[in-house]
Amino acid sequence: MITGKRFAAIDIGSNAVRLLLSAVFQTDSVPSFRKISLIRMPIRLGKDAFLHGRISKDNADRLISVIHGFKSLITAYRPLDVRACATSAMRESSNGKTLKREILDQTGIDIEIIDGKKEARIIFANNPWVHLEGDMAWLFVDVGGGSTEITIFSNRGIVSRSFGIGTIRLLENLVPKAPWRAMKAWVRDQTSGFSNIGAIGSGGNINTIIKLAPCTNNQSITLKKLKQVSNHLGFYSYVDRVTQLGLKPDRADVIMPALQIYKSVMKWGGIRTLRVPQIGLADGLVRLMYQRSLRRSASNDQTSSQHPA
Repeated sequence: MITGKRFAAIDIGSNAVRLLLSAVFQTDSVPSFRKISLIRMPIRLGKDAFLHGRISKDNADRLISVIHGFKSLITAYRPLDVRACATSAMRESSNGKTLKREILDQTGIDIEIIDGKKEARIIFANNPWVHLEGDMAWLFVDVGGGSTEITIFSNRGIVSRSFGIGTIRLLENLVPKAPWRAMKAWVRDQTSGFSNIGAIGSGGNINTIIKLAPCTNNQSITLKKLKQVSNHLGFYSYVDRVTQLGLKPDRADVIMPALQIYKSVMKWGGIRTLRVPQIGLADGLVRLMYQRSLRRSASNDQTSSQHPA
């Protein structure tokens, strides 16, 4: 029997669509977030969006079918709240808004199409445990199929930027030199002057990479080990990565450009170690829904005290 507050989050990314069913248990100190189920469907919307500027009918139909299935699971789970977000693929598709309306009409699921900065803020909602001490900064990097979101938290404030460098774009040779130069200059500028920089990585690729790293603790990975993983995978063909290394077919190709992005950001920021809490956009949505539920409860309690029965 599942107790606690239940939430459901849908993440419509460029490489896959995910449904997270989560429960939150309130303890004496901090809330405990538990993943009850995570369902992932590989629909590469990004290839449509970035190559052709619109989502194909076939992939649109597949997405609608997936959301129908997710809706049935959500109904059975009976969560307190539901939230769905779509990122760069739907954002950059000419028919993204039309598809959003069609999904709402057919399933009742209202998808929020978010920009890169909002995506970064939602993902970082997962990290209340990060403390800033002295002249220290935390660099948060999320590599997606269409873009890379980088947020830097420090005592000087919070700065965030989205770059049009993603794994699917790189696979399709859609990234010119200019975005690389812009990301390099921005990371170097924003990280300069800090005596200590910590880093956090998120996304399906880094979660897979850390499992492939030699002597990994599944919580962090060094730049040296990232290079070792990159060199190791470079000896395998796409088919061999699937059949011999056991990578998912829709992960085996994008993992190489993901490694390129993570290595570059760490090098430019002077970062030796990347923490990998293995969280993503859906986890951040759950935390935000939980926080909203607390505010609503507090507001209802205040109203009840002002107007006793």
